[in-house]
Amino acid sequence: MKTRSLIAASAVFMIFTHLAGANQADDTAITITGKTPGVTPFISKLTLQVSNTTVLKSIQFAIDPKPGSVTRPLSGTYANQYLVGRGFEHPPEIILPVFGLYAGYTNIVRLTYRFLDGSSKQAVTAVTTATFDDPCGYDSPTVLQRRTRNTDLSYDYVMVKGSCSNFEPAIIDTDGALRWVGTAGLSFGNVTFFDNAVYLGHGHQLSRIELDGAFTVVGDYSSLGVVSCHHNIDRGKNGIILDVDTTEYFNSVNIEVDASGNVLKVWKLGDIISAAMRAGGDDPTQFVHPLENWFHNNGVTYNRADDSLIVSSRENFLICLDYETGAIKWILGDPTKKWYQFPSLRKFALTLAPGSLPPIGQHAPSITYDQNLLIIDNGQSSVFQVPKGDQRDYASPRKYRLDLVAKTATEVWNYPVNESVHCPYCSSVYEDAPFNYLIDYAFVNGGLGIPVFAQLLGLNAAGDRIFHYQYPAINCGKIYRAFPVHLENIKFPTVGPQVLNLSTRGLVSVGDNVLIGGFIVTGPGPKSVVLRALGPSLSGFGLSGVLADPVLSVYNSSRTLIASNDNWREDIGAAYMVQNGLAPGNSAESATLLQNLAPGAYTVIVTGKDPTPGISLVELYDISPLANSKLVNMSARGSVGTGDSVLISGFIVGDVESATVVVRALGPSLAAFGVSGVLSDPTLTIQDSRGTVIASNDNWQDNINAIDIRKNALSPPNALESALVLHLPAGSYTAIIRGANGATGNALAEVYTLH
Repeated sequence: MKTRSLIAASAVFMIFTHLAGANQADDTAITITGKTPGVTPFISKLTLQVSNTTVLKSIQFAIDPKPGSVTRPLSGTYANQYLVGRGFEHPPEIILPVFGLYAGYTNIVRLTYRFLDGSSKQAVTAVTTATFDDPCGYDSPTVLQRRTRNTDLSYDYVMVKGSCSNFEPAIIDTDGALRWVGTAGLSFGNVTFFDNAVYLGHGHQLSRIELDGAFTVVGDYSSLGVVSCHHNIDRGKNGIILDVDTTEYFNSVNIEVDASGNVLKVWKLGDIISAAMRAGGDDPTQFVHPLENWFHNNGVTYNRADDSLIVSSRENFLICLDYETGAIKWILGDPTKKWYQFPSLRKFALTLAPGSLPPIGQHAPSITYDQNLLIIDNGQSSVFQVPKGDQRDYASPRKYRLDLVAKTATEVWNYPVNESVHCPYCSSVYEDAPFNYLIDYAFVNGGLGIPVFAQLLGLNAAGDRIFHYQYPAINCGKIYRAFPVHLENIKFPTVGPQVLNLSTRGLVSVGDNVLIGGFIVTGPGPKSVVLRALGPSLSGFGLSGVLADPVLSVYNSSRTLIASNDNWREDIGAAYMVQNGLAPGNSAESATLLQNLAPGAYTVIVTGKDPTPGISLVELYDISPLANSKLVNMSARGSVGTGDSVLISGFIVGDVESATVVVRALGPSLAAFGVSGVLSDPTLTIQDSRGTVIASNDNWQDNINAIDIRKNALSPPNALESALVLHLPAGSYTAIIRGANGATGNALAEVYTLH
């Protein structure tokens, strides 16, 4: 059953800062005593002498961008236990890997040491690196458009995969500067980024390359008949999915493996399609040719919302399988190709809406933030299957909205609109934050008898070109595929996809009209959080009628009061909050530190010390995101009024990992739980961190993804209530609940992460 859970040496100079009471920072001496060049110029290892390593919580490095750059600094944070586990710590010495340095340059590296008591101090050092002989030319593109000064682009670093050298893959920044290359001495192009490392398939093996340069073979799949990895490695449900050739099938088998290389699941497309054709009365030998290029699998994507796997068959179509059973759910492709001649396959076909073009010779399927399907349509007809189907002389990224009830596919976006790029093979497109795209045209002018190029193009949410670079190429081996990687604040160990923090703003009055938050801790271990209830300080953000003196109470599932606070300075965790920037802005506001919460359900209630109503903000901060426990079903109930007195729930998704969430707004169904004055018809709006509306819903059954809401047993009980399914990249989001037609009443906001 599917489960849910919320969501070279150089001079050194030091700068120290101290917070009041930061004893461990004051008492711990840390000195940079050496710098050792790494296996490539992009990596260096700093030697630190630390007087007491046991009080260290983490060490962060950040590399200053070159002057004039608007990219965010490349930064990594190592938890102390990670450094110990990797063998980098031998007290009093710590070896600190720094990666992402500019080659042939004096890099300014800023270090932040954080301690267990919440104190911290900083250091700055310079690291001069050797030059790098770049055989692929990644560091010297032809600039069709230099990175603009626009800072709206959601990503700053790009992993490019090819096979043009033994330094595969590579990471460049959006200025076009090379920042990292592979260290395994391999020239294979089937690569992904997972668990904060590079995974590269070569022959029947899979290797893992750490960003600090270490690498190891993690898997050998010859026992499964695997003879080679090809094309892509993509994210799966629980690990990564490899495209492989086996002794049975060519270009039509996928295997999912975990971070350690262990096999989790195998899909043999030849067997799956053959079984469906036989069941439908067709002869599969007329379509499935196991040892020939009948399918040409070139990529997959996992859709967490409906637990399905979407596979790209360049020869034929996009085919969707139920993840667990392998049963065919739908097919999207060109009806003039051979597959459509078989009734057994045709019955799974989605109908294209008027004005929509089917994907042809497509690559790089993915699910976008709004649960649409994104691919790059290379326009190439079938090579093996006959009839070959339609042929287009241009490539175009396309996004489709799928209605699986009506069995239709509607093209909702494509690019470019008024120009074309001839690129018959390879390529990719990925959406990072909503409407921020990275497009890779891998084989521009291929087959035309003129010079061939690879191109990288970045678009922001406004559709502006932020950068456009071109690289000489011979075939697809220069940049077969490119995808954003978020190295602005990467953490070791990995923080997986989850919802980390939640905040809700609403009107606090008396009776049922108080502000109530709920959260559940799951997993084998405990969770530590900080809870805050704000009121007076909200007036500094332009709000009127704020709650003068909020009081915070926390109950467990047995309705036992386990913590309460009126004025935050009286809480046992006050010093921690000050040291970590979590102290409320007004002494009348409330906050409490709850450490080692056992798995279970908890309720947070915000009331006023006097009966005068006012607007308050309740916030939950996960201060143990690296723990093996998670927060689930984070919710908030409050009164919805008009103007500023609406119910506003903010949540943060992960650090660098995306997550698929369901957000709900309930009203009428709360009456069954004894809540009076419920909101009769709630509406739900989701905004990103810039305040841009990215999704909205009034009645949940009108949502095209209602089928996914039902599948995950998250259907609101009342048809007037609202719900959305969103595949969101890491970042902060706001859910706003209002009443339709100005209605008022009590409502409940909920955020779930699907797992």
